[in-house]
Amino acid sequence: MTPRDASDPSRNRWSDLDRPPLRAASLRRGLVREGGLWQQVDVVQRTGSTNTDLVARAADGTADEGTVLVAEEQTAARGRLDRQWTAPPRSGLSFSVLLRPAEVPVHQWGWLPLLTGVAVATGLSRAAGVDTALKWPNDLLVTVGDQERKAGGILAERAGDDAVVIGVGINVSLRADELPVPQAGSLALAGAVSTDRDPLLRSVLRSLEDWYGRWRRAGGDAAACGLQETYAAGCATLGRMVRAELPGDRSVVGEAMAVDGDGRLVLATGAGLQEPVGAGDIVHLRPARGA
Repeated sequence: MTPRDASDPSRNRWSDLDRPPLRAASLRRGLVREGGLWQQVDVVQRTGSTNTDLVARAADGTADEGTVLVAEEQTAARGRLDRQWTAPPRSGLSFSVLLRPAEVPVHQWGWLPLLTGVAVATGLSRAAGVDTALKWPNDLLVTVGDQERKAGGILAERAGDDAVVIGVGINVSLRADELPVPQAGSLALAGAVSTDRDPLLRSVLRSLEDWYGRWRRAGGDAAACGLQETYAAGCATLGRMVRAELPGDRSVVGEAMAVDGDGRLVLATGAGLQEPVGAGDIVHLRPARGA
């Protein structure tokens, strides 16, 4: 991406009055508290990737659990499989959080992207009045007209042996002519009652703190803390015929039947066979039953 000149109007923090800047001090007052999860909230105007930055800070010891890094604009944002994620400045929420779930066995950490999806969907429902469905394992879906559109995504990355950085990107106020691809959507296009990013971010982070606390207190047992059931209830992938594109150029077609105790998607592939999928790209082939 070509660097922009400082005289470019898009670099002016007040150039788009429909997209005011985030208020870092207000976010800190609303989120940082003694005994709470969130201990540091930083807002930067522009960076390559909040995930990359926070992983580096975890490695050099300048960030600990409960650090939140928010960017008004990302120039090298990544989704799963290194897909690029682009959006105009201040048109969405792009942030990463650093977690150190010491009480939870590492083999259960695969639930963290799913947990984050539940938290984001819950927070957006409360603050934006938008129903957000979850596509396994990490996409956030909204309905625009009569079409299901991707409005956000989640990316979890290990940060050393004891930490995970989770990045979240949400399209908030993108207009139709700003969408990166026709299949994308935004909260505004889905009829959100509010696109004020400060309360949206506070609501999402409070929901994430709540779900992370429940999961951690349960030792990572997703069934015991209600996470497995809640995720399944909001997962648009279940009940659909899907194609799972797996590592090694292998694909499997089947009906998505369940999310198991390890967070894997269980496919019924024919002849009574069931195959759990722990990593892969999922393509929805038809609407869910009853839709």
